[in-house]
Amino acid sequence: MARRGESETLSTEVRERLRHDILAGQWVPGEKLQLVALSTHYGTSSTVVRGALTRLTGERLVELKPNRGFFVPRLSLEELRDFNELRCLSEEFGIRLAIERGDLAWESEVFAAHHTLERTPRLLDDGETLNPGWVSAHAAFHAKLLSSCGLPVLIDLAATLSDETSLYRRWAAPSITRVDRDMRGEHREILDAVMDRDAGRAGALLRRHYTLTMELILEAGLRPEATTAS
Repeated sequence: MARRGESETLSTEVRERLRHDILAGQWVPGEKLQLVALSTHYGTSSTVVRGALTRLTGERLVELKPNRGFFVPRLSLEELRDFNELRCLSEEFGIRLAIERGDLAWESEVFAAHHTLERTPRLLDDGETLNPGWVSAHAAFHAKLLSSCGLPVLIDLAATLSDETSLYRRWAAPSITRVDRDMRGEHREILDAVMDRDAGRAGALLRRHYTLTMELILEAGLRPEATTAS
């Protein structure tokens, strides 16, 4: 039993490392994920890596092509609108339930997640590349907002759609418009609405927040390297 537990722990650890590296742009969309190379990189067996990749296919961060292997999914700007609408609808419902059911401990956790996000630089020193630490803090803040809704299926769906958006955001081309965006102000407004227990306003602000991200990605398009992988 202990060995099984250790194996599951290792598989989970490798899956999280793979997930982090995919979202950080370690491999471009469409690139094949080589089992042998990944096993060497993560210092584990190909069986563990295969299991981690298989689990990530269920989260849409990896694509399994029959007889060809595992790949980073290609990105389609046409699908981005659909992902965004599904995310908005599910989180508008989720934040309403979270506000109804969340207690003081949940409020404190939301505040703490927001504090971490606000104190984490959004861009790296080059002034253009997203900071992976900010991406993680951003996802954690939005996940914490929904954490008290009491619907694990909705929470899992929100996490999957969040990762989808993060992958598009990572490979979006530079945008002049994006520079003028007050991302901190948007998050503060969402936090204030949640603390005021105003579910309608919180849902509307989340929709605006996500839709603006989508519109900026659509406006900028994808980086050339994200559209040329074989």
